[in-house]
Amino acid sequence: MKLHFHWLAWILFLLDNGVIGVDSVGVSVNEGDSVTLNTGVQTNQQEEIKWYFNSTRIAQISGDLSYICTDVQCNEGTERFRDRLKLDHRTGSLTIMNISNTDSGDYELKIIFSSSSSEKIFNVTVIGVSAVEREVVNKNQGEDVILDAGEIRKPNDSVTWYFNEILIAEITGDQSKICTDDQCDERFRDRLKLDHLTGSLTNTNTRNTDSGEYTLLINSKSSSFSISRVKRFNVSFTGSGLSSGAVAGIVVVLLLAAVVTAGVIYHRRRRYDSVQSVSITYSIQLI
Repeated sequence: MKLHFHWLAWILFLLDNGVIGVDSVGVSVNEGDSVTLNTGVQTNQQEEIKWYFNSTRIAQISGDLSYICTDVQCNEGTERFRDRLKLDHRTGSLTIMNISNTDSGDYELKIIFSSSSSEKIFNVTVIGVSAVEREVVNKNQGEDVILDAGEIRKPNDSVTWYFNEILIAEITGDQSKICTDDQCDERFRDRLKLDHLTGSLTNTNTRNTDSGEYTLLINSKSSSFSISRVKRFNVSFTGSGLSSGAVAGIVVVLLLAAVVTAGVIYHRRRRYDSVQSVSITYSIQLI
């Protein structure tokens, strides 16, 4: 009985000190995405936060912010991430930008308190090809263009659209917060439409000045991590600047004008011929 009590006390001690019972979170992310691994705490609530990648320290921050390091600053000669790490000074959360296949592995979080510590492991798997997709779109001026987000938007996903780095439209988890048209940029003046289900953007009654780079940023969040995906569209507009309907209308108008003109000419020609005939008859009678 004493032996069992001994073991129970030892297990409770290990649990209190974060030695066993380490939380583990699986994260799947596409190559080229940015992923943020959340600590779930505030930096002023503990003494130190340390991040390790496959047992190598890659980031550290003290509770009073007196010591902060990332990548090569933490370990001289270690430049695996090459300025792709970002440490949140408020929470100690770690962001890995433009992630690559070689970044797959275990990211270990150690939070050190005054009398205890806790650990959490994020098992990050990088899959697929680069998520920084780029599409080329060529349209005639006046034609509608749909920039497809390519997936169904989750309720908590935020969708942000930029035109040449200027915010033009966005949807947050709360669908009532939608920014389009003159709220973002008067350039488009009620010509933008957002699909709430997918986040796709439609530009209507387009013009040459709408040519440029459209950037889509989708941010998916959970309690433990968040993933940002980027998609870019290089859009160009050419032609007369008139829609196909407008062109058809102009053609009809021109045809009608041509028919009317031909009718007027024909009518005048007949009147001229009639006058000439009368003149000739009158001359013959005089003779």
